[in-house]
Amino acid sequence: MQSSTIFEGKSKSFNKMQKGHSPPLPSTPRLRHRRRSKSLEEFPDPNKLNGGNLLVNDHNKYKSMWIRTYSSLWMLGGIILIVYLGHLYICATVVVIQILMAAELFHLRRRVHEDKRLPGFWLINWYFFFTAMLYVYGRILSQHLVNAITSDKFFYKLVNGLIKYHMVICYFLYIAGMMWFILTLKKKMYTYQFGQYAWTHMILIVVFTQSSFTVANIFEGIFWFIFPASLIAINDVAAYFFGFFFGKTPLIKLSPKKTWEGFIGGSFATVLSAFLLASFLSQFQWMTCPRKDLSTGWLRCDPAPIFKLEYYSFPKWLPQSFPWKGISVLPVQWHALCLGLFASIIAPFGGFFASGLKRAFKIKDFGDSIPGHGGFTDRMDCQMVMAIFAYIYFQSFVLPPTNSVEMILDQIVRNLGFEEQERLYMMLGQIFKEQHFAYP
Repeated sequence: MQSSTIFEGKSKSFNKMQKGHSPPLPSTPRLRHRRRSKSLEEFPDPNKLNGGNLLVNDHNKYKSMWIRTYSSLWMLGGIILIVYLGHLYICATVVVIQILMAAELFHLRRRVHEDKRLPGFWLINWYFFFTAMLYVYGRILSQHLVNAITSDKFFYKLVNGLIKYHMVICYFLYIAGMMWFILTLKKKMYTYQFGQYAWTHMILIVVFTQSSFTVANIFEGIFWFIFPASLIAINDVAAYFFGFFFGKTPLIKLSPKKTWEGFIGGSFATVLSAFLLASFLSQFQWMTCPRKDLSTGWLRCDPAPIFKLEYYSFPKWLPQSFPWKGISVLPVQWHALCLGLFASIIAPFGGFFASGLKRAFKIKDFGDSIPGHGGFTDRMDCQMVMAIFAYIYFQSFVLPPTNSVEMILDQIVRNLGFEEQERLYMMLGQIFKEQHFAYP
């Protein structure tokens, strides 16, 4: 009886196997398949290893090149027009670009779901932005504003009072913003809100540090704004075309399309262009004159010594048959070589930093405002590094170390009121009289 039961069970299991209900097969082939797919993931496409992302291997490179070229020509025309209009219009353009950059960066960490639960929270970002703008530009333009209204006694006193308490005003505006932020905190949203708070302050540091130095360069003379910016543009274009036609060796993993050929070729082109461009721009007086007020008229000034030709004799050990005994060069051209080296070797790391940031957020560009180029932040990444260096270089190696009459007068106008200036005038007159009687 027991044997028959066993036989019936075996026959039933055999029938199930016949109908297709067989027990699962061993999992060894599946494991083998997974290992094979994993090994394929570990070894990427050989074309990518050999530079498949490079422009040389890009089938759509000519289309993208023409799009970038048209956009660049439009930008070049706009820049020429703005530079022609003068200092104030250039500063206004910097402010507009600064606002657009901040909008692109604010958008990176914004989440629709969280923003719906925090209506109006985005206003706090812009509140801190414009508070920082008031502080930075108030510090930079205070002296120029005073110089612009010295003829009106009432406005002169009003502006001097605002300048005196400018830091206090900005501080309490910031404190008000922090209180506003604290009052908006919601349960289960703390991480997102404090992340936005920290992100906003990082944007303020990055954007306003660059823009403050840029505006300071503009008022030292348009030359010190347009020349460094042009070097970055020249290096970008030269590196692009050298990489476009000759690029074979990848430069850095953060930017797969950057090549050593483009980097080296762009560096040589930038340094050579810097030497020639400095000589060309120095011919225009309105580009070399510093602006001391906020007027928009054309400037006339005696060019600084670095914008005047100097003769440099060649060493005497050169053979007598050598056709030239010396060369006439503007001193600013030697400074231009240093700026050119920085623009071609160091400044591109600002672009690499931006590339790393984009990879962290898994985006291709910061925006799409400029066809073929991305957003304004994509165009300003290297300019940020260059603007700061240009200001530091100018203050350290170009600006005369001694106090000139103009600088002393600027300090007098900035720090003394009408009565104190009149008193100073009378004291100087008394000193001159005493010196006249002492040394007739």
